[in-house]
Amino acid sequence: MTVGVLVLSGCQRSVTISDPEPGAPAASICTSLMAALPQRVLEQERRIVEPGVFTAAWGDPTITLRCGGDKPPTLNAGSACFEVNAVGWFAEEGQGGYLFTTVGRATYVEVGVPSVYAPEANALVDLADAIKNSVPLRKPCL
Repeated sequence: MTVGVLVLSGCQRSVTISDPEPGAPAASICTSLMAALPQRVLEQERRIVEPGVFTAAWGDPTITLRCGGDKPPTLNAGSACFEVNAVGWFAEEGQGGYLFTTVGRATYVEVGVPSVYAPEANALVDLADAIKNSVPLRKPCL
């Protein structure tokens, strides 16, 4: 008797998110962060991301993370920032949600959270430990 094994790749579609192109030091930091990210954010399962080198995603609608991007053009010394579990953040409201960017870290990490998950900043609680343990503090903080 022959026994077959059927492997399903899952019903979940992959997500396409453009990868930032960080320099070597930031790329190393981002590689560490990608390995430390949680499987769930706001009770949403992690999704497959294409290309997914320095990006991650959870849920549908998708919560996104990009590591190693550029400083937001609107972030400056006078910007209002806040802290979640020892990680500093700059928030920008957009259509349909918020884009949060880390401040005071060796590279920027962006987290996009759709408004369906309001209060959107709660997602940052789930990501704080991975960022805190993988992305070193930087001085000056911007």
